[in-house]
Amino acid sequence: MIAMIKRQLGHDAHPLVQFLKYGVAGGMATGVNILVFFLCGWFLLPCLTQDDITVRLLGLTAPAIPQGARAFNAACCNALGFVISNIFCYALNRMFVFKPGRHHWVMEFALFFAVSGISWVIGTAIQTLLIARAGAQTTLAFGANIIAALLINFAMRKFVIFKG
Repeated sequence: MIAMIKRQLGHDAHPLVQFLKYGVAGGMATGVNILVFFLCGWFLLPCLTQDDITVRLLGLTAPAIPQGARAFNAACCNALGFVISNIFCYALNRMFVFKPGRHHWVMEFALFFAVSGISWVIGTAIQTLLIARAGAQTTLAFGANIIAALLINFAMRKFVIFKG
């Protein structure tokens, strides 16, 4: 039983198991990103409004903030979450999901961040447009950002950065 678990946690797992591990690692990294984003948006750079679903669910009070400032603050909080969650995600992916070795680890790390950076730019652009132009709730716009990043990141990490 322990040998089977070790094999599944290793780099030579079946592709379906690999995808499940990617999902777990990505879910954990997304959790880190969400935590950092909302802590930043609550304590450092206000980007939540009183009608935001997260504010209502947690029974918080949010300050009034102009839509443009809210969009800017949300992008800054997203940047902080991006850096912290991607360091965490890189470590998990390298240890448990993909085979390292296609590139030197420094190049691998740089490519990992470059790919994540592309998905971050696209996701943050979607988030910012949804907030600034459509007046969307910060939480919903952030969710659209995460979905866009997830789709881009899996394909690029599997086929460009790691050995599969």
